[in-house]
Amino acid sequence: MKVKLCEVNTAAKEKLPPQFDDKSGIGVHYIDAYIKPMNTKLEDGTAVRCKRRGLKITLTAGGKKGEGLMRRLDVSRDPVVMLDAALQEAAKAAGVELSVEDGGIFLSIA
Repeated sequence: MKVKLCEVNTAAKEKLPPQFDDKSGIGVHYIDAYIKPMNTKLEDGTAVRCKRRGLKITLTAGGKKGEGLMRRLDVSRDPVVMLDAALQEAAKAAGVELSVEDGGIFLSIA
């Protein structure tokens, strides 16, 4: 079952360095703005939560939970690439699929 979770927050790009002062090195302001709309409830009542704590991204969809890490050295110094890799890692660990298509974030739950 593939459902649209939310629209991609295009305003989050404004919070990327160097336009936005960020001393974290991973773009925490961008990450927080990007994942905030992902906290929602699906039509069937399944709660979806995505949060960041330090370098860890946690994705929860119903009873499924997975974590991913923001890996600056292994993945990229670009916060956009790092976040995508961390979200994919968290989704895989939770047993779900996460994709970005046509300006929307989609979740596939088996």
